[in-house]
Amino acid sequence: MGAEFLFMDDNACPHRANIVDECLQSEDITRMDWPAYSPDLNPIEHVWDMLGRRIAARQPPPTCLPELRRTLLDEWCNIPQDQIDNLILSMPRRCKACIASSGRHTPY
Repeated sequence: MGAEFLFMDDNACPHRANIVDECLQSEDITRMDWPAYSPDLNPIEHVWDMLGRRIAARQPPPTCLPELRRTLLDEWCNIPQDQIDNLILSMPRRCKACIASSGRHTPY
């Protein structure tokens, strides 16, 4: 990645497991400081949430891994592009709210 590479993740427990820390250290990867209670500004997190809600609403729900895989792909393709576009267009507003709250909770 180069000498200026800086790895960014959030403070989610899976990202902070000892095995992850050890791997990053062994590869000499510098992790960006991340405030403990900062809001998640990555639009993909909201898309994952949309996808999860769509899967949860399926009746009947998927009952096996191959069916879950097909359902995930179907629902991913059915997320309206305008919803994703709106998330992206909301980024300036979300960033301003984050700055105004000094990196703490925002209504997003």
